[in-house]
Amino acid sequence: MTRVSIELVPRSRSGLRGEIAQVVAALPGVDTVNIPDLTRYSLRSWLGCAFARPAYRAVPHLRAVDFNPREPLPFLGTLEQHGITEVLVVTGDAPADMSARVYDQDAVDLIRRLRREAPHLTVYAGLDPYRQSFARERDYLERKLDAGATGFFTQPFFDLRVMDAYSDLIPDGTQVWWGATSILTESSLNYWRARNHAVFPRSFTPTLECNRAFAADLLAFARERDQHAYFMPVKVDVQAYLEGIL
Repeated sequence: MTRVSIELVPRSRSGLRGEIAQVVAALPGVDTVNIPDLTRYSLRSWLGCAFARPAYRAVPHLRAVDFNPREPLPFLGTLEQHGITEVLVVTGDAPADMSARVYDQDAVDLIRRLRREAPHLTVYAGLDPYRQSFARERDYLERKLDAGATGFFTQPFFDLRVMDAYSDLIPDGTQVWWGATSILTESSLNYWRARNHAVFPRSFTPTLECNRAFAADLLAFARERDQHAYFMPVKVDVQAYLEGIL
């Protein structure tokens, strides 16, 4: 059965609670909340996910570079306390604050450690269609599966044809969360093209109507394959973006 998640940024405790309440009121098709771990905010992802419980299943993002491999994992107690059984592991970018401590490990290292120390967790990894060649990303996905990942959250897509190509890389039975985000300005469109090397169809325009149409198409794509979808509202009211679709 297809699940649907909303990605919410934990800028503040009060703001996150307000966004969760809005999703509860306006989007009955949502059953999951996933929360990134962003170093510029003090609220860690696993603590933010606790706010979504018990209304939603919750998936915190975990940055592998943040965790000392010789010390206990600091989030496991919070996950157990709030009944959180799924996590998304990413390697993590270097922090803007160069005084912040990071460790020389990547997503594969943390996935392997979680399989040893918390085998009850469902561990997802990232799929990024833009960071490297098709073949290299395929090999990286296989390494993550071998380490113990059971599925993937993708970077946002903007073209169903690219999604279809990547769907062939993934073994049958693997859980996939196909992602979409809102792009409503030319500057945001240029950012995704220049910084993330994202692929857009010629027909894409940074309008609410175009974003809503693609969100509906992505959800249908996921449902046809018995996979999942997540939506990342950026600089848009989540209700305006997704009401009537979810």
